[in-house]
Amino acid sequence: MGMTLAQKIVARAAGRGRVRAGEIVTCAVDLAMFHDSSGPRRVAPRLKELGAEVWDPSKVVVVSDHYVPAVDPESAAILKLTRDWVRENDIAHFYDMQGICHVMLADGGHLRPGMFVCGGDSHSPNGGAFGCYIAGYGATEMTGVMVTGEIWVKVPETVLVHLAGGLAAGVSAKDVMLHLCRMLGMDNNFRVVEYAGDTVATLDMKERTVLTNMAAELGAETGIIAPDETTLNAIRTAGGAVEDDALDWCGDRDADYAEVHIIDTAALAPQVAAPHSPANTADVDAHAGVAVDQCYIGACVGAKLSDLHMAADVLRGRSVAADTRLLVAPASTATTAAAAADGTLEALTAAGAILLPTGCGACAGLGAGVLADGEVCMSSTNRNIQGRMGSAGARVYLGSPYTVAATAVAGRIADPREFLH
Repeated sequence: MGMTLAQKIVARAAGRGRVRAGEIVTCAVDLAMFHDSSGPRRVAPRLKELGAEVWDPSKVVVVSDHYVPAVDPESAAILKLTRDWVRENDIAHFYDMQGICHVMLADGGHLRPGMFVCGGDSHSPNGGAFGCYIAGYGATEMTGVMVTGEIWVKVPETVLVHLAGGLAAGVSAKDVMLHLCRMLGMDNNFRVVEYAGDTVATLDMKERTVLTNMAAELGAETGIIAPDETTLNAIRTAGGAVEDDALDWCGDRDADYAEVHIIDTAALAPQVAAPHSPANTADVDAHAGVAVDQCYIGACVGAKLSDLHMAADVLRGRSVAADTRLLVAPASTATTAAAAADGTLEALTAAGAILLPTGCGACAGLGAGVLADGEVCMSSTNRNIQGRMGSAGARVYLGSPYTVAATAVAGRIADPREFLH
């Protein structure tokens, strides 16, 4: 019996010829990433207590994205601690207020097929779109990684999701993932979700990262996509190195998958997840007419350049409803610049959107855009658990940027297909 792509990567990192699902192995870490919330402020005191140093500063990426820009003295102190720690420990790669960590890992050219990566954030599986194994870990585990450059792993089994048929107008990778949250549930512990099929092949890298990112919402260890030429071109564009054997990183034909699901994505309608779970998903029509106070286009999964393009396709020539506010927080400063250059920001702001700084912001319940008790929000983010975006008394619905923009225009949850030409 052959191995899945995830098993092959774990086997290489563990120095083994092969591994089986359920085994516990120790893996060497190729790259470690954390941000201002999960990183230095939590890891530095532990390292000091242990009298330990960072095992390899050249293999560490730190990103400030949760508390930027600082809105109070506490936030400013966290950012100062982060900057000081990076300087004192000679960390090779630091992205300060340049974008959300998952976006910066990809856009910085740090990811390539076959890598074993540890991320200090639950949505680290975002990077699995590049054919690497990258999972999220807590501060205790990341402290161990910082000291040893290793981590133990229970070899996961793999669920193969084959997406076929392409996507209809007004439907995006976000809709696919919300559908999968309902279909597969959110309790896929010690599993990897691998995405394949002609629908995946037609997606650009930004849309592919939505699939792997939201493996976290499925409760999986990570999500992964075998590399192809689209992957390699994205790595080269970001300035990363492409190995000669990059396309060899794929599952064996006789790999043992725990489950195989074949989904006709061409038949998929826009999806909306109701409060308070991404699994509480149905076709948009099931929620049509629900009045909203705020629409939010933001986060690693919902404010990339392609997401802003989706929103602009709906908003051009239209205006945000009088009793609804539309907030837009681009996923990186490079995204903001590109959207300004190609006219996207003009289309968004002309319709009444309010531009916010780059950062995790309201998605993580921080900074501008948080919700008050009783407010209703339609969001392009990846989570809508109670209290996620502010008050525990707020209600958050999830949808694609198409659906968020359509809802902003209508002032109520609306089908974006009615607004696309």
